[in-house]
Amino acid sequence: MAILREWRAEIRRELADEYVEYVERTGIAAYRETPGNLWAGVAVRDLDDQRTEIVTLSLWVSLDAIAAFAGEPIDRARYFPEDDRFLLTRPERVQHYRYRGAGLPSAGAASA
Repeated sequence: MAILREWRAEIRRELADEYVEYVERTGIAAYRETPGNLWAGVAVRDLDDQRTEIVTLSLWVSLDAIAAFAGEPIDRARYFPEDDRFLLTRPERVQHYRYRGAGLPSAGAASA
């Protein structure tokens, strides 16, 4: 059974597009380069005039594969050098779920 990893935080709304691009170049790229990663993506929603919520989701073959990316403990959030410029919150932990979906998310679904 696959494992879904979820990280979410609040970011500065005026920098949301720039941060999504940064996350795609850093965290999402690192997820995808790690053996055992099946899929990774980003979602955002505006909370108010100042805040946007960002969520990264990644799908993995096992907890061991996640550990190869995140280190131990695997539920500790991993941050990149420029994150603090964008973040309003900096959660220490991520969530993991047993993935029971019928298939993998597709790039086509993301553009719908």
